[in-house]
Amino acid sequence: MSWFWWAVCALAGIVLVLGLVDISQKRHAVRRNFPVVGRLRYFLERIGPELRQYIVTGNDEERPFSRDQRRWVYSAAKRENTYFGFGTDNKMADPDYPLIRHSAFPHHSAGASETSPIPVAKVMGEWRQREAAFRPESVVNISAMSFGSLSANAVEALNRGAALAGCWHNTGEGGISRHHRHDGDLVLQLGTGYFGARGKDGKFDLSVLQALVESAPVRAIELKLSQGAKPGLGGVLPAAKVTSEIAAARGVQVGQTVYSPANHDQFDSVRGLVCFIERIGDATGLPVGIKSAVGEAGFWRELADEMVDKRQGPDFITIDGGEGGTGAAPLVFSDHVALLFKAGFAEVFATFAERSMHEQVVWIGSGKLGFPEQVLVAMALGADAVAVAREPMMAAGCIQAQRCHTGHCPTGVATQSRWLMRGLDPTDKAARVANYVTALRHGLLQLTHACGKAHPAMVGGASIELLGDGGELVDLYSRYGYSPDWFTASKDRLAAAADLMA
Repeated sequence: MSWFWWAVCALAGIVLVLGLVDISQKRHAVRRNFPVVGRLRYFLERIGPELRQYIVTGNDEERPFSRDQRRWVYSAAKRENTYFGFGTDNKMADPDYPLIRHSAFPHHSAGASETSPIPVAKVMGEWRQREAAFRPESVVNISAMSFGSLSANAVEALNRGAALAGCWHNTGEGGISRHHRHDGDLVLQLGTGYFGARGKDGKFDLSVLQALVESAPVRAIELKLSQGAKPGLGGVLPAAKVTSEIAAARGVQVGQTVYSPANHDQFDSVRGLVCFIERIGDATGLPVGIKSAVGEAGFWRELADEMVDKRQGPDFITIDGGEGGTGAAPLVFSDHVALLFKAGFAEVFATFAERSMHEQVVWIGSGKLGFPEQVLVAMALGADAVAVAREPMMAAGCIQAQRCHTGHCPTGVATQSRWLMRGLDPTDKAARVANYVTALRHGLLQLTHACGKAHPAMVGGASIELLGDGGELVDLYSRYGYSPDWFTASKDRLAAAADLMA
């Protein structure tokens, strides 16, 4: 043969070897699903900053998560260097940009380390004296993403990661599958379809719910009223995605389209909601809470008044911001419905604080809060913990391809394609999820100590400034109309936070 054909054969051999290596390795889902070609992603990623600097966009201009944010998550997940050089390139003139007032005398804690769990300062379920009340071990937890929207391997990776990191894993509204049972503590979410808690007639069945929570490490139950990315809408799981495993977890028929209505059929009023919460809490002994985006203000006033009057109601409240994510939603809902997290959370928290009910509830923030400064802002507003979703997805391999709604996620995270999900190795990605959660807590603790405090619950709004529309500084509490008395009166909570970190 001529030298040309020898070169072609050699090149083909190299490609074949690289392809076999890519298919057999488990660390990189893109390479495993797209042998050889997938390697181009890492080359383009490596030269991406230079390309964007001169041709496309800056490091802080991509959405929903910027290049800098994704790089931080990926580096944290891989235990690589998370430092950045040469200063910030953020547009610090953006309204509501947070600036943290550090202390001249930072806090020093000999016991603090990179793996410090940062327990929650409140006991979940204590107010209603639930039999299974508990203090969550971690202020950072994994938010609701159901089996069906995520692949089996992704769910397993998240649950294993939660176990390694010592945080809880919210099941999402798709019930509890075998992939949720890898030692991670669970918060069971019940949506309008009551998946996993349905009788043969498709209606909510309390006995089925009791049997489910007894079969798994469920620590709490969350009733989903709405979510930030598509509030006021139901959901659809197409028939093609309803595999035998998904059908078993949800209590539905294989191969049939599954609908989640926009509303619950077990209640249609605040009083009905509270009675439903108490019914579940009494039967299971578990803390029971609600998750909702913030729309009409009247609902929250009525709920707070009902809780004051009857001394009943949710043990925890998860506020989801309108910037939250989902696998699929109408663009107009993602862009324009529900308040953004800071405004929505502040409005609801103020409603409860004005009635002296804010300390009875464990507050959880959700909606693009997966970075240390955002967690600190949320906790300064009154959150006791946060729940993050898309950021752990990225730690598990998501590359923000934004193809969640198509079923063709290239990294095997948001798909039911067996070929694509095989590229995601649950054991390897579990370690990355745990690394990310640990790094987020560590970054939060670093900020907390820089503010001179031992626990992030002790950092008040006076330590956080927001840039106003004209570039002026506005402290967090003034921006959202908070009374400092709401926090200075919380002596028990602040004392508990200090004791936890001693």
